[in-house]
Amino acid sequence: MIWCRYRDVEGPRFAIVDGEKAQPVVGSPFSSHYESGDPLPLSDVELLPPVEPRTFFCAGLNYRAHVERALEHGHTSVVAPERPEVGYRANSALVASGSPIVRPADYPYPLEAEGELVAVVGRPLRHCSVDDARAGVVGWTIGNDVSARWWQRSDRTLWRAKNCDSFKPMGPFLVTDVDPMASTTTVRVNGEERASFATGDMIFDPFQYISEVSRYITLSPGDVLWMGTDETPPFVPGDTVEVSISGLGTLSNPVVEEDQT
Repeated sequence: MIWCRYRDVEGPRFAIVDGEKAQPVVGSPFSSHYESGDPLPLSDVELLPPVEPRTFFCAGLNYRAHVERALEHGHTSVVAPERPEVGYRANSALVASGSPIVRPADYPYPLEAEGELVAVVGRPLRHCSVDDARAGVVGWTIGNDVSARWWQRSDRTLWRAKNCDSFKPMGPFLVTDVDPMASTTTVRVNGEERASFATGDMIFDPFQYISEVSRYITLSPGDVLWMGTDETPPFVPGDTVEVSISGLGTLSNPVVEEDQT
């Protein structure tokens, strides 16, 4: 099943996607639901990020090629992880497919795209096994973990390098019946392929991460875990960045400069 979340006159609402139509429902992917109202042309709805997580988890350096590339560029402190450990991102940075990525006015350098698989938690998980984690994922979506590398190097934390408004595009859909570990992730800038890698070629898979996190932290329905990336192509205002994962669709966002007028 393919779900979207869109802006209705009364607020955010879920719909089931069937081809070019979106069938509104009462309920959600995390509960019972039933169809309500007529199908809408998908092109006419204003998409929102497919979920609004209570907690936004992220895996870093989860592809060996990413680690090796960092070492080649002189980042000698970078090492491959020996266990699944997570960081966090700001919900306020989330935007939907189609919404602009905004480069801050005082950041004159290229940004970098990180195309990532996103696991969406479907039920409360605490002290869960890897098998329980697998059963606890309701579906999958796509993320672009936009990064401002100069700030990442200069600041003591990732507060603005990773979390500026609009730096976390996610979507367009939540897909339940797919095995993304057998997929391919592709990143394009202005239609030109800049990165392509096997989505499942991870150091630790999503279920290992969820099991480890659940030893200490309760995961709730709608929480998301972004799974890291292999390659990080640069982009600038005026570009359009697309992240595709086979079976999940394409997350597409134009890039603009911040307007301070």
